[in-house]
Amino acid sequence: MSDRPRLFGADYSVYVRIARLVLSEKGIDYDHIPVDIFDRDNVPDWFLERHPFKRIPAFQHGELRLFETSAITRYVDEAFDGPSLQPANAAARAAMNQTISLLDAYAYRAMVWGVYVERVEKSRRGEAADEATVASALGVSETCLASLAAALREGDWLAGDRLTLADLHAAPMIACFVQADDGRAMLHSHPRLAAWWSRMEARASFDETRPTSS
Repeated sequence: MSDRPRLFGADYSVYVRIARLVLSEKGIDYDHIPVDIFDRDNVPDWFLERHPFKRIPAFQHGELRLFETSAITRYVDEAFDGPSLQPANAAARAAMNQTISLLDAYAYRAMVWGVYVERVEKSRRGEAADEATVASALGVSETCLASLAAALREGDWLAGDRLTLADLHAAPMIACFVQADDGRAMLHSHPRLAAWWSRMEARASFDETRPTSS
């Protein structure tokens, strides 16, 4: 397929940024069509055809339409030229997939909603954080960070010695988490993970995908 890919979603979204990071690392030109699902009155009717649950991101390449971030990122990695973002070795690939599942199942809710939203977003709105929610989320976050740090024992990246989809899945969540003082302190209590974070922040793709909206 030669059609230019299209990615639908708001750039502040963690999951839209994951897809954008992968597209950037692969060196793919694409069209980004903003869709703000939190502005319920203005979600276009046509978007329901691309995501039946009105979540983001959604993706189109030629006649192919996809939703769910992992499906999109794996397709992009496999369908386009550019550096491979999945390990060739079955064991390393399984470790990558386990890390992505961990991030989706545990880290996103705790780090983004439980810490970032409570500490950062609510503060911007002049609201008080729910301290019980934060405390619970920090407990889960510590377990997630310990698991990520353990993955780094095999190399500089979360699935070995080179960047993979696991790193690109984690980065937008960590980017939110470290905006909270307690999140940043917790990250830096894991030196190998803090070093990984410095490597991620230095990548051109990370800079290119910084959100422009809030």
